Amino acid sequence: MSVKEAIKTAPAPVRATPEPARPDKRNRAWDEAPRWQIYLPLGIYLLFTLIPFYWILLFSLRPAGSTSLVPWPVTFDHFEKVWTDRSFGTYFANSVLVGVATLLMTTLVALAGGYALARFDFRIKRGFMLALLCSQFVPGALLLVPLFEIFAELRMINSLGSVILAETVFQLPLSMILISNFIKNVPYSLEEAAWVDGCNRMTAFRIVVLPLLRPGLIAVGSFAFVHSWNHFLFALMFLNNQDKQTIPVGLNSLMSADSVDLGALAAGGIIAAVPVVIVFAFIQKWLITGFSAGAVKG
Repeated sequence: MSVKEAIKTAPAPVRATPEPARPDKRNRAWDEAPRWQIYLPLGIYLLFTLIPFYWILLFSLRPAGSTSLVPWPVTFDHFEKVWTDRSFGTYFANSVLVGVATLLMTTLVALAGGYALARFDFRIKRGFMLALLCSQFVPGALLLVPLFEIFAELRMINSLGSVILAETVFQLPLSMILISNFIKNVPYSLEEAAWVDGCNRMTAFRIVVLPLLRPGLIAVGSFAFVHSWNHFLFALMFLNNQDKQTIPVGLNSLMSADSVDLGALAAGGIIAAVPVVIVFAFIQKWLITGFSAGAVKG
């Protein structure tokens, strides 16, 4: 056997597997920050965020005239005062009606318009999208006079319907853009497969697309509800009777030019904040998913 043949038939040398490099605890990566550098800024931010809430809770629970920094003895007289004497029960019911109606109307119209923008091509599509974006730069106060004239002609002044309609119109542009971007992330092939199976467009949308839009619908609906719940300007301008007003207007009525009832104002603020906090506590996981999916182009 020649040397060349022996080399060819010889087994290949076994290479030793190099040992994995052990991480050196002394050499910390530049992008890995110590824990105190993370928790300290978050703790300071949390402190500045919670102090105002504690101050409101303190004024609402401690007796009138008390200067204690701890709400003891605890009293609910301020809550009883604003709920019964200041008609906050009526304000609360009106705000719930306005918020729920705005949520439903905004979601339904934005769903129809967003589907049209996502699935159909028409000549003025880009111009329409540009108009939707530009409408977000127009403040609501600028349109109070024409809206008041329109609602006066329609005999809708001093009606909750005027506030619901105005809130829905101002929520639609952003809601429609979010829904359209969310629908673009749903593969069009899923609808085509449903059409092949015998479904029409409406049935395919209801069975295939609509269940996948739950995070987006929750995000849009919650945004519309919170905005209409907290909005002060439309309710102040379009509603005159006390039994038609909402919670933001009721909170404003607790402040006069001469004095401010801090206990009643704090109790009213707690009443106004509790429903929104409860809603966001239940929908936060869908809310983050919905806004992140609707903010990108599919």
